[in-house]
Amino acid sequence: MNSFRGVFLVGFLACLSMLLIAGYFQFIEHLEPCPLCILQRVMVFVAGVFFLIGAIHNPVTTGRRVYGFLVLLAAGIGAAISARHVWIQNLPEDQVPSCGPGLNFILENFPLSQAVDMVLKGSGECADVLWTFLNLSIPAWTFIAFIVMCLVGLKQLFGHHKHPDFI
Repeated sequence: MNSFRGVFLVGFLACLSMLLIAGYFQFIEHLEPCPLCILQRVMVFVAGVFFLIGAIHNPVTTGRRVYGFLVLLAAGIGAAISARHVWIQNLPEDQVPSCGPGLNFILENFPLSQAVDMVLKGSGECADVLWTFLNLSIPAWTFIAFIVMCLVGLKQLFGHHKHPDFI
């Protein structure tokens, strides 16, 4: 699939699928998300919104680069968060941070800059690996998905755009 609209539609559907799977794990399997998981979901949502708007808009050259940059930015931030999460999951047990308060408590009781800093440092519950597939945890799979999204964004940002496509 080479069309901008088609690629961005697939990107949106991938993000939607990721959010639906996260909802399944939380509400059906009762796997409670840690603060880093929630931040990753936010970045999947943001990237999904950019994919959807880009697919609907189906712009020409400059617009494609703008949407590519926005997807790259959202996915890059998401990749950094998920990489941090994977790193915390792979720390030796004696180096895992202690469990902290929940995300709601942090956001309600601390200034935003301090709250973000606290969440990104991670806590004990972020080190728990609750599910794996092919020996990779949920944050590891999310990291891979964010890297693929980054590649899509890079292709649109730096790719050669001849003419608009109409699908």
